[in-house]
Amino acid sequence: MAYTFTQSRELFQRAARVIPQGIYGHFNPSTTIPGSYPYFISRAKGPRFWDVDGNEYIDYSCAYGPMILGYAHDRVDEAFATQARKGTATMPPSTLLIDLAEKMVEVNDCADWAMFAKNGADTTSWALVLARGYRRRNKIVLANGGYHGTQPWAGSNHTGISPADRADIIMVPWGDLDSFQRIVDENKGQIAGAMFTPYHHPVFEQQVLPAPGYWQGMRRICDENDIVLMIDDVRAGWRLDIKGSAHYFGFKPDLACYCKAIANGYPISALVGTDKMRIVASKAFQTGSYWNNSPEMAAALACIDEMQKIDAAGICDARGLQLRRGLEECAAARGLQFNMSGPNAIPFLHFTNEKNFKRAQLFCKECSLHGVFFFWHHNMFLSAAHTEDDIRKTVDVADRAFKTVKEHFGG
Repeated sequence: MAYTFTQSRELFQRAARVIPQGIYGHFNPSTTIPGSYPYFISRAKGPRFWDVDGNEYIDYSCAYGPMILGYAHDRVDEAFATQARKGTATMPPSTLLIDLAEKMVEVNDCADWAMFAKNGADTTSWALVLARGYRRRNKIVLANGGYHGTQPWAGSNHTGISPADRADIIMVPWGDLDSFQRIVDENKGQIAGAMFTPYHHPVFEQQVLPAPGYWQGMRRICDENDIVLMIDDVRAGWRLDIKGSAHYFGFKPDLACYCKAIANGYPISALVGTDKMRIVASKAFQTGSYWNNSPEMAAALACIDEMQKIDAAGICDARGLQLRRGLEECAAARGLQFNMSGPNAIPFLHFTNEKNFKRAQLFCKECSLHGVFFFWHHNMFLSAAHTEDDIRKTVDVADRAFKTVKEHFGG
């Protein structure tokens, strides 16, 4: 029997009276399908969560990425709790600040130093400051459709933004080396840095992997023009390679931004960099009252160690490949045009013969009504907690959802 959402709807009405939008930001339910998705959960464990109506889901949102080892992971949660009993926001910081920085330098291929904050937007903004301070230039190159946070310069917000906020931002197509070279030539000696995601993962679009030689070409152009190459690895970091997505794609950025899965859901982010950026990093004053919180650092240390121990990236890739093959085979058997773009661990589902997402919305709706939480507008996430049996159950639910799509649209 399909799920119902009486409690979710009642709670959302209550929330809307005291909270703008009821649920704000990227957790707002406007991108789901009304009447077929939960708005609030009651608990989560492993790769599953249960909503306030008692419905159980195999979850492929992973909280938009932070959950990589499974919700309520015993080792990570105990590390956080043990340290929290010793104090949280303290001045001076605990020695875990050093331990975590050493761990980041040890595991990350491009890190000679590390500094910590609370969310991804902290680190991407920090990286821009360092790029501009490095050679005292102003212009920054970003990719069309890229997401680096809701800051005015980042291009994802449109309310309350003035032209001055983006006056020195230049946009280029992601993955287009010729366009980047042209922009560099047209702005000789003016570009401070270029920030891109390691592969293109916009919302509402298929994901794009870099062409062979793309990142090596970017590295060469930046070196020739003394441009700081920055990677926003907030979303993909840890799921592709414990050494960083740049290592996965075979290059070294000057700065790399991390958050999401670094502590399995606890709020901490990291900016790492090469030796050439060390001096400017020491000069630029960036801080926050909670940036040195030790419990989150304890959680991050436990999470990174566990990811290394079990090869979390390898598990995510294997489960993602199993999911990709299962869904694509079921769709093909139903006569549907469907694929999964992007890395196995971070896939985006897409019906290739549509642009209005109606098939994708119906598919995800049917999956949600029967216990599988998928996104139609955004990439999904695999975790090391997903099992082969979870994927098999997911594919069974998806096959029935594909049947509904076929009956409704005919192909």
